[in-house]
Amino acid sequence: MSLSMYSAAVPVFTRILTNLEVCLDKAVAFADERKIDHNALLLARLSPDMFTLIRQVQIAADMAKGTCARLANVDIPKFEDTETTFADLKARSAKTREFLATLTPAQFEGAEDRQITLKVGPPDKQMVLEFVGVDYLQNWGIPNVYFHYSMVYALLRHNGVQVGKRDYLG
Repeated sequence: MSLSMYSAAVPVFTRILTNLEVCLDKAVAFADERKIDHNALLLARLSPDMFTLIRQVQIAADMAKGTCARLANVDIPKFEDTETTFADLKARSAKTREFLATLTPAQFEGAEDRQITLKVGPPDKQMVLEFVGVDYLQNWGIPNVYFHYSMVYALLRHNGVQVGKRDYLG
């Protein structure tokens, strides 16, 4: 039995987003129990040149929906980056999961050989990346989703939220 592109992407990203929402719930409970302003967590960074927790969640969700949409050859849903609360971030994650649930294995047929072209970076330094579908999923989509999800986890742990490996893995 071979692993389909659909199975390697949609269920994996759905699980990550579900686990992310659990971690966000724990962050809210942590902050509320200790009477900590939620913005102390939402705007936290591991380093001055890294994105905030808010942006890490946005990118994790965007990478999941973008990767799957490109592989399924459908339009990528546009989400405005207006989240400012944990509830907003959970809603974005849920909206991403809802989009992923609309995708079918049939839409991913041939995706392993599909040509994927990305323009990345700021306009003045933009790079064009070319991938074949399977390389795009394995070497761009999955690592990026996990990276940004890991940054959310690391930011929460760094700030004292009691999340652990079981929360991360689900």
